[in-house]
Amino acid sequence: MRCTTSLLILSIASAICAAPLFAAIPNSAQQHRSSLVRNARAVWGIDAPVASFAAQFQQESAWNANALSPVGAKGMAQFMPATANWIAEQYPDDLGNAQPTNPSWAIRALVQYDFWLYTRIRAKNACERLAFTLSAYNGGLGWVNRDKTLASGKGLDPLVWFGSVERVNAGRSPANWQENRAYPQRILWRYEPMYVAANWGSGACND
Repeated sequence: MRCTTSLLILSIASAICAAPLFAAIPNSAQQHRSSLVRNARAVWGIDAPVASFAAQFQQESAWNANALSPVGAKGMAQFMPATANWIAEQYPDDLGNAQPTNPSWAIRALVQYDFWLYTRIRAKNACERLAFTLSAYNGGLGWVNRDKTLASGKGLDPLVWFGSVERVNAGRSPANWQENRAYPQRILWRYEPMYVAANWGSGACND
């Protein structure tokens, strides 16, 4: 497994990279595998990075449809109620009413929201672009754009997440910033290789 680090998140990255490759794919993941593949390809096309999305569900809830965070995020994709309602409003024909605790709805909504973010982000390559997408999923697209602007002003490449934009903070609290930086790292470098190795398909950063 390849791990990319920056000095500012060295302790986070070290912990992630030290984790066993096969930390474990939950048994519950298997029952949702075909649904994830079908929905990911419907939205992203035949080359959808299915392993990346599987890794995101692993990070969000470990595939627990009943997961509820202390701040009110619900379901496998851990959508806040306002976000779930917004996504449903954007794609009424595909999603209908918001149902964040319904696994089928959560799967379709996650890949749809990721795609919405992905199409609004420019990056050097698909891996970096999905890293930006994941940062936006976790903390908001506005923060990603502000981070890019700040990185550019500091002479860093605004099209590169790892080792570049991930190093700057455009104003988040320290706790929120650290959480946001760890989010793409865990998904793309800890969990995505696990799902690629288990033949769930390719990932954005591992194939």
